[in-house]
Amino acid sequence: MRAPIGDFDHAVPAPDCLDELIGPVADAVRHWRGSVPADQIVHVDTDPQWADTAAFVEHYGRELLEQSANCVVVAGKRGGTSRLAACVVLSTTRVDVNGVVRRQLDARKASFAPMDVATGETGMEYGGITPLGLPGDWPVLVDSAVVDLPYVLVGSGRRRGKLLVPGKAFTEIPGAVVLDGLGV
Repeated sequence: MRAPIGDFDHAVPAPDCLDELIGPVADAVRHWRGSVPADQIVHVDTDPQWADTAAFVEHYGRELLEQSANCVVVAGKRGGTSRLAACVVLSTTRVDVNGVVRRQLDARKASFAPMDVATGETGMEYGGITPLGLPGDWPVLVDSAVVDLPYVLVGSGRRRGKLLVPGKAFTEIPGAVVLDGLGV
């Protein structure tokens, strides 16, 4: 199959390669119930040596810079309690942690979660965290610019491989909240 974006040697509908996905991501694809069919979520094999953004887009396609999103884990704190959430923004932007995220989580303070917390709570590899397969009680904050794209490149849960996901599908991820201005 040819990938809908980018220049990848190996592209497969995600439901056809569940064994290449980590457990929580494979489960999310297996049990996908959105209006976007699961077979429109595509897994592409990528080499970790090209993981750096500049090298990645040079190798797999310059247009990917404008069609890629990052998924980061943030912690919002109020009093003695902390609440984790995922934020999905275009890779050309940064997450408005102290504005949009803090207000959305009703937190006094918000910051990026430490790497060991992000990987431990998601079961995913650092640098490959994806909004598919996150803990069910987490809000998944999605910048509206991500939803507007036909396809978006995001992590697959591992450093090797990525997912190409129709933008509309991000609205149907459990816990998704679409926000304007999340990415600045």
